[in-house]
Amino acid sequence: MYGWERLIQACNECKKCGLARTRKNVVIGAGNINASMMIVGEGPGEQEDIQGIPFVGAAGKLLDLLFGAMRITKDQYYISNIVKCRPPNNRVPTEKEAFACLPYLRNQLVLIKPKIIVCMGATAAKYIVDKNAKITKIRGRWIERKGYWIMPTFHPAALLRDESKKIPMWEDFKRIKQRLDNICPNQRN
Repeated sequence: MYGWERLIQACNECKKCGLARTRKNVVIGAGNINASMMIVGEGPGEQEDIQGIPFVGAAGKLLDLLFGAMRITKDQYYISNIVKCRPPNNRVPTEKEAFACLPYLRNQLVLIKPKIIVCMGATAAKYIVDKNAKITKIRGRWIERKGYWIMPTFHPAALLRDESKKIPMWEDFKRIKQRLDNICPNQRN
């Protein structure tokens, strides 16, 4: 396990998979490194690759609106992805790419020590919950594992394609906010 400085260096120098050849920036994560909640998505998109920051594109703007409505502030979470480099054309990361990056994500979990992990979408659920997980079947349900409370939910990009997912995701985040307030009262707004 690395400390933050060495972890950032290792991610920036990583060439474990082919994504290193096409990236503009490594997108390690953003937010409060002492937060009680960690949000995990799939991988950087075009805007994230350009800016080097997770969730800054259209899906990120939707997530910001949701956080604002839920009164979840930036100091309450850290946000990252399964892979740290953008897959070409925003495709789903391959298993090889995901497994190359997972040690970095695990390192982040050890350093941050969140109480809650929110899996944003099928890819995050697959690599954090179960390789056979189906987001439509497990979303909205708390899973307790290794001292973490894990909540799989839809990726905000899915809401941009299918508005019928908005209400279920809203309900998921109501449960997430309630748990966050209950187990982390010092970060309550």
